[in-house]
Amino acid sequence: MTDIENNMTTSAEAEKVLRAKINLETAEINWHDLQVFHAKGQVIHINENLDIVDVAYQLSIDNKVLLEKWQTESVVVAVTDEQALSWYENKTDLWAVVVRPWVLVQNR
Repeated sequence: MTDIENNMTTSAEAEKVLRAKINLETAEINWHDLQVFHAKGQVIHINENLDIVDVAYQLSIDNKVLLEKWQTESVVVAVTDEQALSWYENKTDLWAVVVRPWVLVQNR
């Protein structure tokens, strides 16, 4: 195996491990438990058409190009106060994962 092939295999394995780790760290949580993070501007809503694990992975590797694309498309956005109030009033449970300092959330 060449050095390039070895590096590609190592990189693919590292990505697989990181994605698995992120997947294990996802959990369902009630919005009431996330309000303090929203007050700090740290909660990001992920559109239901995206995979929250994929978004968390891209954020963790600092893929600015893809993250900016998603922001431009409004599929990865900061939670608005209106959305936060609605989730609070409805006692909404969300799927979440932390990629410090961010908390990514998605409707289930």
